[in-house]
Amino acid sequence: MAQKQSMIEMKSAGLPTMESGLTVNTVKKPSYLAGLARTLSRFLFVIAGFALTGTMLLTVADVILRAFKRPILGTYELVGLLGAVVIAFALPQTSRLKGHVMMDFLTGKLPETIQFVLHAITRLLALALFAILGWNLWLMANDFHRVGEVTPTLQLPLYPIAYLVALCCFVECLVLFVDMLEKRDMEP
Repeated sequence: MAQKQSMIEMKSAGLPTMESGLTVNTVKKPSYLAGLARTLSRFLFVIAGFALTGTMLLTVADVILRAFKRPILGTYELVGLLGAVVIAFALPQTSRLKGHVMMDFLTGKLPETIQFVLHAITRLLALALFAILGWNLWLMANDFHRVGEVTPTLQLPLYPIAYLVALCCFVECLVLFVDMLEKRDMEP
């Protein structure tokens, strides 16, 4: 009776049971790297949401105040900086959830082995690209900090944004690496 009750609870939770042809032991626990990638990408995604909301509120306030001949000073700069935050901080979570456009109408017809190889190659190329981008952005942030580069109107330093975007590139590398490992684990 207790076993039947636990089977009903597992079914209602969406977990595999003996009846569905899978054993309870086949439920795979996410790896440490997958958990870290999920946590970091979610955290960055929340920050991207706040930045997007701030951009919207700032733009609306500036438009309304312009009607009264009182525009907000530096709106253009702030929207540009917040735009960089929105794009960079949303990238890892979007990649993790596979939210980008995928053109798989051709590759979907290939044998699974070739699909796996193509998936691995594209992930490796993307991983290399974001590692290079992150490294160069980090170096650029160092240069911005060294020379004291600031925005023209508000005199805001640019190096923190460059460091944060570089960090997001490295988190994207982690997400791509985990995606590559998970795809390998799904193969027979």
